[in-house]
Amino acid sequence: MQPTTSIIADINWRPYLQYYSSDYHSVVGNVLIGPDVYSPQLNNRRHVVVYLPPSYNTSQRRYPVIYMQDGQNLFDHVTAFVDDWKVDETMEKLATQGYEAIIVGVNNAESQRNDEYSPYASEHFDGGRGDAYLDFIIDTLKPAIDRDFRTLTDRQNTSIMGSSLGGLISLYAFLTRQETFGQVGLMSPSLWFGGGKIFDLVEEMPKIPGKIYLDAGTREYADFIDRPLMRSRYFYRDVRRLYRMLHRKGYHPLRDVLYVEEQWARHREAAWARRLPAALHFLIPRHL
Repeated sequence: MQPTTSIIADINWRPYLQYYSSDYHSVVGNVLIGPDVYSPQLNNRRHVVVYLPPSYNTSQRRYPVIYMQDGQNLFDHVTAFVDDWKVDETMEKLATQGYEAIIVGVNNAESQRNDEYSPYASEHFDGGRGDAYLDFIIDTLKPAIDRDFRTLTDRQNTSIMGSSLGGLISLYAFLTRQETFGQVGLMSPSLWFGGGKIFDLVEEMPKIPGKIYLDAGTREYADFIDRPLMRSRYFYRDVRRLYRMLHRKGYHPLRDVLYVEEQWARHREAAWARRLPAALHFLIPRHL
């Protein structure tokens, strides 16, 4: 692992709908954007989007934080790849039930996404800069979030979450950066990437205290032209394998790990949006 560069980001937070003046943007609630946040570890820039709970401006509470990958796809259908996850709408509804958290949406670096979201190099798909990406989150971004917002900074109240390759890097973060992340959300994680080396890491690691949300659809690759049914079966077979490994390590179903398998669901933002309420309900502690 390369030495880290600890430079706390200086972020100019702006109201999201002032930064994007078009009426077509779809965010709701108290959403801020930090434009062009620089990563000294990766030598690139990206937007960071922060959702604040409804009670944030009327209380002095501190809140748990969830760091989520692919920030473009989380809140706004205009910036999303196909559709957005509706994180803001979901959080507004959960708040009425006592579940509130700060959500930090970290935009991907577009053409560098594969590099950053996998610690393992792949012959055909790049990869291999996952550690540097996590250094950026932990050493540069998280200190800025903790400085600028009323956060609960301990690992028990710090989660990381993502889908597809974003799920892979989130699992890797939970396993290797356990001093920072105490909970993880894995939506349709691409466990096959890098030859499935993540399974070796899961096998060799002891049980790490924390909560794990894990899911998959049964038709993840239904849009593929070449052998979509077989590819889909391989995909959720890997996710089931991870669930069994976690169970053998002592993660108790429903208490420590929540596994959801959605029939007919594809590898799409719309599917992750459907399953998001259950994931967040599981990961966010209820405030009474």
